[in-house]
Amino acid sequence: MAELHSRIEALKAATSDEKPHVEEHYSSAQLGWRMVTEMVAGLGIGFGMGYGLDRLFGTLPIFLVLFTLLGLAAGVKVMLSTAQEFQKTNVGGGDPGKAEGPENGG
Repeated sequence: MAELHSRIEALKAATSDEKPHVEEHYSSAQLGWRMVTEMVAGLGIGFGMGYGLDRLFGTLPIFLVLFTLLGLAAGVKVMLSTAQEFQKTNVGGGDPGKAEGPENGG
């Protein structure tokens, strides 16, 4: 029983230094959903602010259109910065300029 206990402790010590696989990188699907969420959030916040200001001032389409466009621009900006952040860390694993596929020998 003592031998089994020592083997278990040795195995725990060997694997305790490794990080879980999930913490090391994001999958492409997670990255895609994050970007979609950022875009929709920008549009939603812009739409909500514009609609609220229009209701407050009684000028229905003006602020709604303006803030929706500003929300779209903000969503695109945040989405592009997220893409650049993940490209720097090379999440895809491999050369980002070279796609793997049957035509590229991959």
